Amino acid sequence: MEKELTAIQQLINTAIEFCVNYSFQVIGALIILVIGVVAANWTAGLLLKIFEKKNLDITLSKFLVGVVKIVILAFAIIIALGKFGITIAPFVAALGALAFGASFAIQGPLSNYGAGLTIIITRPFVVGNTITVAGVSGVVTEVKLACTILTDEDGIKITIPNKHIVGEIIHNSQTNRIVESVIGISYDSEPEAAIRAISQTLAGFQEVGKDPKPQIGIQEFADSSVNIGFRYWVPTVKYYQTLHKVNLAVYKAVQVAGAKIPFPQRDIHIVSQPSGMQTLNSSR
Repeated sequence: MEKELTAIQQLINTAIEFCVNYSFQVIGALIILVIGVVAANWTAGLLLKIFEKKNLDITLSKFLVGVVKIVILAFAIIIALGKFGITIAPFVAALGALAFGASFAIQGPLSNYGAGLTIIITRPFVVGNTITVAGVSGVVTEVKLACTILTDEDGIKITIPNKHIVGEIIHNSQTNRIVESVIGISYDSEPEAAIRAISQTLAGFQEVGKDPKPQIGIQEFADSSVNIGFRYWVPTVKYYQTLHKVNLAVYKAVQVAGAKIPFPQRDIHIVSQPSGMQTLNSSR
């Protein structure tokens, strides 16, 4: 029983001694950390407002704000550690060795971060642009160090690792996307009337961009029809709904204009042979 009381007394004495010797250091370190967090958040908010007033790209703004915030917090932690007499040199050396060893095991994630930094600095696209890359297309909603997030017309969130973007061919159509359609008319119809009807139809849609103007003309001479091609720009978020409405309106307008929309047909010629046998000669 006496041994247990002695152990408890030693523990209490050690706790009292620690509080007496290090209480001010602990309180000071906590105060420094709180001040560092408040200063980092305040500075980040101030810089973000300044960048917004200067119309700086939102992706680059968030990246710079994040770097400044991390630097301020790092200084606060270093100063707090100094209150306990702890030097950071051994920690830096240990972190360096750990990072060197871990880099071989996490080359994939690290390559994503490196590619993300390249995207943020070079800015091949920004938030709000419509891009097509790695076989997918959508509006850029956020660019992170590890990945880029797109959203398509259906509201589907598409996450692309940045290493699959850097070094690839990127199609950037800003906020719009081009629509390419074609409608065939018979050879005995007037193409000028069909082109005028299509032009008037496209002009009636607010979603269809006026700059650049829609392009309309004869695209090809097919076997059974003269194909009229038309190209126009629409907001990416309204691509399919505008495409469907325009196609229906163009179909009706071309018919009202007097143009016939043919279907594939085949002419069959029967040639009589002297032997009395018949040969089928077909042509399209």
